[in-house]
Amino acid sequence: MDLVTPAIGLVFWTTLVFIILLVILRKVAWKPILTAVEEREANITNALRSAEMAKEEMLALKADNDRILREARIERDGILKDAREMKEAIMKEAREKSAEQSEKMLADAHEAIHNQKMAAITELKNQVATLSIEIAEKVLRKELESKEKQQSLVDSLLKEIGNN
Repeated sequence: MDLVTPAIGLVFWTTLVFIILLVILRKVAWKPILTAVEEREANITNALRSAEMAKEEMLALKADNDRILREARIERDGILKDAREMKEAIMKEAREKSAEQSEKMLADAHEAIHNQKMAAITELKNQVATLSIEIAEKVLRKELESKEKQQSLVDSLLKEIGNN
C-alpha cells in the first residue's frame, strides 16, 4: 500500500510547486487572459450597443423614408391636380375663344352680306334710275318734237312752280 499513499514530502513539494505555479500563472497568464476576456466582453457589449443603435437608426430612416414617400405622393397628387385644373382652364379658354371667334366671323359674314346686299340694292336703284331717265328722255323727245308742245310744257311747269 505504499504505492497508493504518497509520502508527506512528496505532498509538500507537490503542493508547494502547485502554489508557485498558481502565483506565476496569476501574475503572468491570468491577468492577460482576464484582460483579453474583459476586452472581448466590452467589445461584444459595444457591438451589441452599436447594433441596437444601428437598428434604431434604420427604423428612424425607414420612418423618414416612409414620410418622404408620403409627402412625395401628396406633392405628386397636388401637381397632377394642378395640371388637370390647368388643362381644363386652357381647354375652357380655348372653347371660349373659339366661340368668340365663330361669333365674330358670323357677325362679319352677316355684315359683309348686308353690305353686299345694300351695294346690290344701290346698284339696282342706280340702274333703274338710269333706265327711267333714259325712258323719260326718249318719251319727252317724242312728246316734245314740236315747238308748241315744248312751249305748253314750260308754261304748265311755270304755273305749277308759281302755285307752290
